[in-house]
Amino acid sequence: MLTEEAHHLFVGETGVGRTIEATCAAMKKAGITDPYDTERIRALGVVDLPLLQRKANFHMSVTRDLFGSEISSNAADAFSAGLKGRFNEAQLTDDHQLQDATYSVTRVIDGKLVDEAVAALRAINCRLLDDYIADCQGGIDRWNKVIEKAGIDFRITQPHKGFNRRIGEFAGHRISPAGELLSEAQWAQQQGDWLPNDSDNQFIHSLMTPCTKAGEYASWIAPPRMGINGQPGEYEYVKID
Repeated sequence: MLTEEAHHLFVGETGVGRTIEATCAAMKKAGITDPYDTERIRALGVVDLPLLQRKANFHMSVTRDLFGSEISSNAADAFSAGLKGRFNEAQLTDDHQLQDATYSVTRVIDGKLVDEAVAALRAINCRLLDDYIADCQGGIDRWNKVIEKAGIDFRITQPHKGFNRRIGEFAGHRISPAGELLSEAQWAQQQGDWLPNDSDNQFIHSLMTPCTKAGEYASWIAPPRMGINGQPGEYEYVKID
Protein backbone atom coordinates (compact mmCIF):
# COMPACT_ATOMS: atom_id res chain seq x y z
CA MET A 1 0.00 0.00 0.00
CA LEU A 2 1.29 3.47 -0.89
CA THR A 3 1.80 6.03 1.87
CA GLU A 4 -0.05 9.32 1.40
CA GLU A 5 3.18 11.09 0.38
CA ALA A 6 4.10 8.33 -2.09
CA HIS A 7 0.59 8.38 -3.53
CA HIS A 8 0.71 12.14 -4.12
CA LEU A 9 4.16 11.84 -5.68
CA PHE A 10 2.93 9.03 -7.95
CA VAL A 11 -0.14 11.01 -9.08
CA GLY A 12 1.93 14.13 -9.74
CA GLU A 13 4.63 12.20 -11.57
CA THR A 14 2.05 10.48 -13.76
CA GLY A 15 0.27 13.73 -14.65
CA VAL A 16 3.47 15.55 -15.58
CA GLY A 17 4.68 12.49 -17.47
CA ARG A 18 1.53 12.50 -19.59
CA THR A 19 2.01 16.23 -20.25
CA ILE A 20 5.58 15.60 -21.39
CA GLU A 21 4.38 12.70 -23.53
CA ALA A 22 1.83 14.94 -25.29
CA THR A 23 4.46 17.63 -25.91
CA CYS A 24 6.98 15.19 -27.35
CA ALA A 25 4.38 13.51 -29.56
CA ALA A 26 3.17 16.86 -30.93
CA MET A 27 6.73 18.03 -31.58
CA LYS A 28 7.59 14.80 -33.37
CA LYS A 29 4.46 14.93 -35.51
CA ALA A 30 5.20 18.56 -36.48
CA GLY A 31 8.85 17.81 -37.20
CA ILE A 32 10.12 20.14 -34.45
CA THR A 33 13.39 19.02 -32.89
CA ASP A 34 14.42 22.22 -31.07
CA PRO A 35 12.78 22.26 -27.60
CA TYR A 36 13.38 26.03 -27.44
CA ASP A 37 11.29 26.73 -30.57
CA THR A 38 8.67 27.95 -28.12
CA GLU A 39 6.30 29.81 -30.41
CA ARG A 40 5.84 26.88 -32.80
CA ILE A 41 5.52 24.36 -29.97
CA ARG A 42 2.89 26.36 -28.08
CA ALA A 43 0.92 26.78 -31.29
CA LEU A 44 0.41 23.00 -31.19
CA GLY A 45 -1.59 23.36 -27.95
CA VAL A 46 1.04 21.75 -25.74
CA VAL A 47 3.38 22.98 -22.99
CA ASP A 48 6.97 23.50 -24.11
CA LEU A 49 9.63 21.62 -22.15
CA PRO A 50 11.53 24.72 -20.93
CA LEU A 51 8.28 25.99 -19.36
CA LEU A 52 7.75 22.61 -17.72
CA GLN A 53 11.27 22.93 -16.29
CA ARG A 54 10.48 26.38 -14.90
CA LYS A 55 7.24 25.08 -13.38
CA ALA A 56 9.15 22.14 -11.90
CA ASN A 57 11.70 24.55 -10.41
CA PHE A 58 8.93 26.53 -8.76
CA HIS A 59 6.97 23.59 -7.36
CA MET A 60 10.06 21.76 -6.16
CA SER A 61 11.35 24.80 -4.30
CA VAL A 62 8.08 25.70 -2.55
CA THR A 63 7.50 22.05 -1.65
CA ARG A 64 10.92 21.88 -0.01
CA ASP A 65 9.97 24.79 2.25
CA LEU A 66 7.18 22.58 3.65
CA PHE A 67 9.83 20.44 5.38
CA GLY A 68 10.65 23.36 7.67
CA SER A 69 14.07 24.50 8.86
CA GLU A 70 16.84 22.01 8.16
CA ILE A 71 18.10 22.42 11.73
CA SER A 72 15.22 22.28 14.21
CA SER A 73 14.98 21.66 17.93
CA ASN A 74 11.22 21.10 17.53
CA ALA A 75 11.89 18.28 15.07
CA ALA A 76 14.43 16.80 17.52
CA ASP A 77 11.87 16.87 20.33
CA ALA A 78 9.20 15.29 18.10
CA PHE A 79 11.60 12.52 17.05
CA SER A 80 12.62 11.78 20.63
CA ALA A 81 8.95 11.66 21.64
CA GLY A 82 8.18 9.16 18.87
CA LEU A 83 6.00 11.65 16.99
CA LYS A 84 8.31 12.06 13.99
CA GLY A 85 10.46 9.58 12.13
CA ARG A 86 12.91 9.40 9.27
CA PHE A 87 12.10 7.94 5.86
CA ASN A 88 11.96 4.15 6.16
CA GLU A 89 12.79 4.41 9.86
CA ALA A 90 12.07 0.72 10.45
CA GLN A 91 14.69 -0.28 7.85
CA LEU A 92 17.48 1.87 9.33
CA THR A 93 20.13 -0.04 11.30
CA ASP A 94 21.23 2.57 13.87
CA ASP A 95 19.98 2.75 17.46
CA HIS A 96 17.06 5.08 16.52
CA GLN A 97 18.12 7.35 19.38
CA LEU A 98 20.69 9.52 17.56
CA GLN A 99 22.20 10.84 20.78
CA ASP A 100 25.77 10.94 19.42
CA ALA A 101 25.14 10.81 15.66
CA THR A 102 25.73 13.66 13.22
CA TYR A 103 24.30 14.53 9.80
CA SER A 104 25.73 16.76 7.07
CA VAL A 105 23.74 19.97 6.50
CA THR A 106 24.48 22.47 3.71
CA ARG A 107 24.58 26.00 5.11
CA VAL A 108 25.56 29.46 3.87
CA ILE A 109 28.61 30.56 5.87
CA ASP A 110 30.66 33.66 5.03
CA GLY A 111 29.16 33.86 1.57
CA LYS A 112 29.84 30.22 0.68
CA LEU A 113 27.86 26.99 0.65
CA VAL A 114 29.41 24.76 3.29
CA ASP A 115 28.55 21.20 4.37
CA GLU A 116 28.61 21.11 8.16
CA ALA A 117 28.23 18.15 10.52
CA VAL A 118 25.25 18.83 12.79
CA ALA A 119 23.75 16.74 15.59
CA ALA A 120 21.53 14.27 13.75
CA LEU A 121 18.64 14.85 16.15
CA ARG A 122 18.51 18.53 15.20
CA ALA A 123 18.92 17.71 11.48
CA ILE A 124 15.88 15.42 11.16
CA ASN A 125 14.14 17.82 8.77
CA CYS A 126 17.26 18.06 6.62
CA ARG A 127 17.50 14.29 6.33
CA LEU A 128 13.80 14.01 5.44
CA LEU A 129 14.27 16.65 2.76
CA ASP A 130 17.34 14.92 1.32
CA ASP A 131 15.46 11.62 1.18
CA TYR A 132 12.50 13.33 -0.50
CA ILE A 133 14.76 14.90 -3.14
CA ALA A 134 16.33 11.50 -3.84
CA ASP A 135 12.87 9.93 -4.12
CA CYS A 136 11.76 12.61 -6.58
CA GLN A 137 14.71 11.87 -8.83
CA GLY A 138 13.25 8.49 -9.77
CA GLY A 139 10.18 10.18 -11.23
CA ILE A 140 12.28 12.77 -13.06
CA ASP A 141 14.39 9.99 -14.57
CA ARG A 142 11.21 8.42 -15.94
CA TRP A 143 10.15 11.76 -17.45
CA ASN A 144 13.53 12.07 -19.13
CA LYS A 145 13.20 8.61 -20.64
CA VAL A 146 10.05 9.81 -22.45
CA ILE A 147 11.94 12.82 -23.82
CA GLU A 148 14.96 10.71 -24.78
CA LYS A 149 12.77 8.14 -26.52
CA ALA A 150 11.27 10.95 -28.63
CA GLY A 151 14.77 11.96 -29.72
CA ILE A 152 14.59 15.44 -28.20
CA ASP A 153 17.74 16.96 -26.72
CA PHE A 154 16.40 18.11 -23.35
CA ARG A 155 16.49 16.91 -19.76
CA ILE A 156 14.37 17.91 -16.76
CA THR A 157 16.59 18.49 -13.73
CA GLN A 158 16.13 19.26 -10.05
CA PRO A 159 17.39 22.67 -8.94
CA HIS A 160 19.83 22.96 -6.06
CA LYS A 161 17.98 22.53 -2.77
CA GLY A 162 18.76 26.14 -1.85
CA PHE A 163 17.07 27.54 -4.97
CA ASN A 164 14.15 29.93 -4.34
CA ARG A 165 13.87 28.96 -0.68
CA ARG A 166 12.13 31.10 1.94
CA ILE A 167 12.42 28.84 4.98
CA GLY A 168 15.44 27.28 6.60
CA GLU A 169 19.17 27.59 5.98
CA PHE A 170 18.77 29.17 2.53
CA ALA A 171 16.14 31.79 3.39
CA GLY A 172 17.34 35.29 2.52
CA HIS A 173 19.93 34.00 0.05
CA ARG A 174 19.76 33.97 -3.74
CA ILE A 175 20.95 30.65 -5.14
CA SER A 176 20.81 29.55 -8.77
CA PRO A 177 19.48 26.12 -9.84
CA ALA A 178 23.13 25.12 -10.33
CA GLY A 179 23.95 26.02 -6.71
CA GLU A 180 25.71 29.36 -7.23
CA LEU A 181 25.29 32.13 -4.67
CA LEU A 182 24.05 35.25 -6.44
CA SER A 183 23.65 38.93 -5.69
CA GLU A 184 20.18 40.48 -5.78
CA ALA A 185 21.05 42.08 -9.11
CA GLN A 186 22.15 38.76 -10.62
CA TRP A 187 18.99 37.07 -9.33
CA ALA A 188 16.73 39.79 -10.73
CA GLN A 189 18.43 39.52 -14.11
CA GLN A 190 18.20 35.74 -14.42
CA GLN A 191 15.17 34.54 -12.43
CA GLY A 192 12.99 34.75 -15.56
CA ASP A 193 15.05 31.91 -17.03
CA TRP A 194 14.35 29.74 -13.98
CA LEU A 195 10.82 30.51 -12.79
CA PRO A 196 7.51 30.88 -14.68
CA ASN A 197 6.49 34.44 -15.47
CA ASP A 198 3.09 36.07 -16.07
CA SER A 199 3.23 35.25 -19.79
CA ASP A 200 3.91 31.58 -19.00
CA ASN A 201 0.99 31.42 -16.58
CA GLN A 202 -1.34 33.13 -19.05
CA PHE A 203 -0.42 30.58 -21.72
CA ILE A 204 -1.09 27.67 -19.38
CA HIS A 205 -4.42 29.23 -18.40
CA SER A 206 -5.35 29.51 -22.08
CA LEU A 207 -5.01 25.74 -22.42
CA MET A 208 -7.41 25.07 -19.55
CA THR A 209 -10.58 24.50 -21.58
CA PRO A 210 -13.09 21.80 -20.63
CA CYS A 211 -13.35 18.49 -22.48
CA THR A 212 -16.79 16.99 -21.82
CA LYS A 213 -17.13 14.14 -24.30
CA ALA A 214 -16.41 10.58 -23.18
CA GLY A 215 -12.90 9.56 -24.25
CA GLU A 216 -11.91 13.15 -25.08
CA TYR A 217 -8.68 14.60 -23.67
CA ALA A 218 -7.08 18.03 -23.78
CA SER A 219 -4.35 18.60 -26.35
CA TRP A 220 -1.70 19.24 -23.69
CA ILE A 221 -1.96 15.87 -21.88
CA ALA A 222 -1.73 12.33 -23.25
CA PRO A 223 -4.54 9.88 -22.43
CA PRO A 224 -3.87 7.55 -19.49
CA ARG A 225 -2.77 4.04 -20.34
CA MET A 226 -5.94 2.73 -18.72
CA GLY A 227 -9.03 4.17 -17.10
CA ILE A 228 -10.02 4.05 -13.44
CA ASN A 229 -10.38 0.43 -12.25
CA GLY A 230 -9.12 -0.72 -15.64
CA GLN A 231 -12.15 0.63 -17.52
CA PRO A 232 -11.76 1.80 -21.16
CA GLY A 233 -11.03 5.49 -21.70
CA GLU A 234 -14.51 6.25 -23.05
CA TYR A 235 -16.25 4.52 -20.14
CA GLU A 236 -19.20 6.52 -18.83
CA TYR A 237 -18.31 6.73 -15.14
CA VAL A 238 -21.12 9.17 -14.30
CA LYS A 239 -24.58 8.96 -15.85
CA ILE A 240 -26.56 12.20 -15.75
CA ASP A 241 -30.23 12.03 -16.75
